[in-house]
Amino acid sequence: MDVKRRMNDRFKDLEGGLFSAVTKADVGEGVGNFLAAGGANMAWADPFYPDPSVPESAKKAMMEALESGTVSHYVMPIGDLALRKALAEKISRRTGLPIDPSRNVIVSPGSDSGLLFSMMPFIEEGDEIMIPDPSYPSNFLNAKLLGAKAVPVPLYEEDGYQPRMEEFEKRLTPKTKMVLISHPNNPTTTVFRKEKLEELAAFIVKNDLILVSDQAFEDHIYDGIEFVAPCTLPGMWERTLTVCSISKGLGLSGFRIGYIYADDHIMDVLYGAAVNVLGASNTLASIGAVAAVRDEAFLKSNYERLLRRRDLAYEILSEIPGVTMKPSESGILSWLNVSALGTSGEVADYIRDHANIMVNQGTPYGAQGEGHIRIVTACFADDEEAAGRFRDIKRALTELAKEKGIC
Repeated sequence: MDVKRRMNDRFKDLEGGLFSAVTKADVGEGVGNFLAAGGANMAWADPFYPDPSVPESAKKAMMEALESGTVSHYVMPIGDLALRKALAEKISRRTGLPIDPSRNVIVSPGSDSGLLFSMMPFIEEGDEIMIPDPSYPSNFLNAKLLGAKAVPVPLYEEDGYQPRMEEFEKRLTPKTKMVLISHPNNPTTTVFRKEKLEELAAFIVKNDLILVSDQAFEDHIYDGIEFVAPCTLPGMWERTLTVCSISKGLGLSGFRIGYIYADDHIMDVLYGAAVNVLGASNTLASIGAVAAVRDEAFLKSNYERLLRRRDLAYEILSEIPGVTMKPSESGILSWLNVSALGTSGEVADYIRDHANIMVNQGTPYGAQGEGHIRIVTACFADDEEAAGRFRDIKRALTELAKEKGIC
């Protein structure tokens, strides 16, 4: 029986399954086999992977909870109240907004599910969603899964990947329902500047659109760059859903804790749907997350470690012949222009085959990602181990540059 012919067209042709080539590094058994053979994975946006990264404060809180035995039970579908209170405090400090943990925050099992959940109440068959290109691959895929059309809006390297409003204007149609941004941008690490966000906000308000702002990388902004949450701009609170994560900022990807904050009229619908769509987040992880979010010493140390790693990656990788890059503005990634050396797929494959390291090719992030690769520079807890991997990449790509006659 050809069971796939009975499936929804939005699902049956998804890439990365059992019977198709894996083009995204975090899908499929190919990754497990690669790692088992001694390879290094610098493609998962998972800080300090594969090394331990749980702070002592979270360990202590979780051990005490385990000993009590109560963690065998559900938390509320909208998330544990203690965690929502801790997150509301964090959001209020960052945005200046009065966030009510019982009306404005919902916890999701990771920010990926939070992203899809944020879109679901608004998107209908045939709607169009404007998505900057390059962007997180799931942003484009979620549109397809919901029966909408993803409309890529190019960001240009020569602009520092800041949005050009004329690119949004000329793609606006009567079917446009939503703008979905990754801010700071994944994969480029770009932090959208306030004046650009103000222009985008005016466009959204003028055309009565909804904004979903994926802010998974907001916790680490470098070089004194101002970070502005779009929901704080005039007219935007009532039409913005902000999706965040403790995976990137706290290095706790395995906890599977994401969260959404929004106006209470939006939350009224999300709260009502949570039990059917989200189910519940992990009880033990929620307890650990409360401790980590409130551990100022841990947060400060994490920031310093990731900034140091950002600098180390740039110092080594920027010396590769034929490769151009800028210091990352945020987060745990480096975005390299490797177009002088080949296509993004060719270069990623070369690194895999000659340095035994898995990185992300740029094309899953959109058409503007061609000629680029993404490297998760925050892998490994030890700076020297990470530096050794950066040098392995540098050595391999220097050989490729020689083959191309670049050096």
